[in-house]
Amino acid sequence: MNLREQIKNYIPFDETEETIKNYMLKWFDTFNDILTRENKFGHFASSAFVVNKDRTKMLVVYHNIYDAWIFPGGHADGEENLLSVAVREVEEETGLKTKVLDDSIFAISASPIVGHIKRGKYIPAHTHLDVVYLLEADDKEMLVFREDESKGVKWITFEEATGDNIVDFIRPVHKRLIKKLNVKESTNL
Repeated sequence: MNLREQIKNYIPFDETEETIKNYMLKWFDTFNDILTRENKFGHFASSAFVVNKDRTKMLVVYHNIYDAWIFPGGHADGEENLLSVAVREVEEETGLKTKVLDDSIFAISASPIVGHIKRGKYIPAHTHLDVVYLLEADDKEMLVFREDESKGVKWITFEEATGDNIVDFIRPVHKRLIKKLNVKESTNL
């Protein structure tokens, strides 16, 4: 199934996700290059909500541009299989091998990216249409990070996931992910 069909078939968790789903589908209908950074207005990215086996912690990286913590992820860069993008980004950004808990989309979000300099080039403000997957990793494994991508990587408790040291616009996303995980775990979906 192609990405547009996956988004179309995605069942939103709440009103926020319903709005984002419609927003994403409109992007598909408007642009033909939303899987690449060539679309300067916005493009797809893929992120990973990586939890430990006990479901008490999540993995975050310290984002250089936002100078705060955020879940791992990256650009689609033309690849339509966003699950493989999420798995690859986690390994590149943290050194961890992950277990895919569900190969379907776990959550969606749309995030504002401020204009910034990356590798000496100005990148204008745009939107990341983010597809999030649920992964698991061992929180006792050694973590590594790439200095060109972030300033660190660590496990945090779910209580810390919405604190002041988290990227502002990601706090409500983290909160929604944790709430959705709790619902999923309690209903054994």
